[in-house]
Amino acid sequence: MSLIEISDTILNSYFVKNNPKILKEHFGVSDLDSFWIADMDFKIAKPITKELSKIVARENYAYEDVHSEVFHVISQWYKKKQDIDLKQENFIIVNNLLTAISILVKILTKEKESILIQTPVYPPFEQIILSHQRNVLRNPLKIVKNEYEIDFEDLEQKMKREDVRYFLFCNPHNPIGRVWKKEDVEKIYSLAEKYTITVISDEIHSDIIYTKEKFKSFASFSNNKHITLVGSPSKTFGLQGISNGFIYVEEENLHEKIKTFTESLFLNHVNSLSMYATIAAFSKGEEWLQAMLEYVENNYQWIVTFLEKESPEIKVFKLEGTYQIWIDFSDLELKPEDLEETIFRKAKIGLTPGKWYGESYVNFMRMNIGTSLEKIQKVFYRLKKVIELEK
Repeated sequence: MSLIEISDTILNSYFVKNNPKILKEHFGVSDLDSFWIADMDFKIAKPITKELSKIVARENYAYEDVHSEVFHVISQWYKKKQDIDLKQENFIIVNNLLTAISILVKILTKEKESILIQTPVYPPFEQIILSHQRNVLRNPLKIVKNEYEIDFEDLEQKMKREDVRYFLFCNPHNPIGRVWKKEDVEKIYSLAEKYTITVISDEIHSDIIYTKEKFKSFASFSNNKHITLVGSPSKTFGLQGISNGFIYVEEENLHEKIKTFTESLFLNHVNSLSMYATIAAFSKGEEWLQAMLEYVENNYQWIVTFLEKESPEIKVFKLEGTYQIWIDFSDLELKPEDLEETIFRKAKIGLTPGKWYGESYVNFMRMNIGTSLEKIQKVFYRLKKVIELEK
């Protein structure tokens, strides 16, 4: 039996991605196939299910303290997968990654200060910054030869600004699927050092890397005084509904400041199911992860081949990391409202609208391909038919 199986509960209406009310609100219809939210449709790795079943079978949910074991397995994982040494005492646990980012924005920055981001990027980045009355400063990524690149000239000019002390970095990048090259990450680090910028590096997708791609973590730099790393097992192992997040920071004063704040709100009191799921995932989930990566990469290759042959006016950017693809519909030459009509209400495909990433991206959409190839094939053939009828 394959390690990757499609869950028989993917149509559960309690799931956000399938909730009719939410679908109607976002897409104008509720009877569509959902690919818009970053939840995989795969059954999780069996060692995780087995461990959670043992906890449930005890019929007792007493207070537990397994933090040290969680940090131990995460450190071992980083050593094996990325060959970097992360000290257990430098981890701070929180209930999820967005909480981690929000904490850092709250306690490290002041109102009206600016935080640098690279667009298009995961919409909650901007939402968190604005919710704390900070300013968003954008370093737009540029498309060169059908590939996104960092505009380093613009990035440096913005890092020079007096009101900018923090840079919220996304690697692998969501939604475009780039795994930033080693030299890109090193150049960002060099600029951050030069202008005394603290980099908050969101590396939640760092294990979802495809063939031949190499990932360079910000935690790999020696004498790492300015870098904060945030992560979680949620995306890697499909644990979004129960997972923890963590912050890794080496600089002693910064670490103490963050730790003191999280403990003052008791955010370090995460639930035991999350802890045991994390331990099982990082200690016993590698074989499942490899099978998942192979399955999703095969989905991506099928999409690329199909579009090149059947619908060449639709472009997909190269997928290097994450299980989201960034699709460019510009060549259809549709107005934004007509594009949404075609995708959402005619083809009945629920994709993440490009406008959520800013008005510059209304011709783009993000698609989660962590699902069955059969489901993907069905909707692409349907989309092709809709487009042909509209010509």
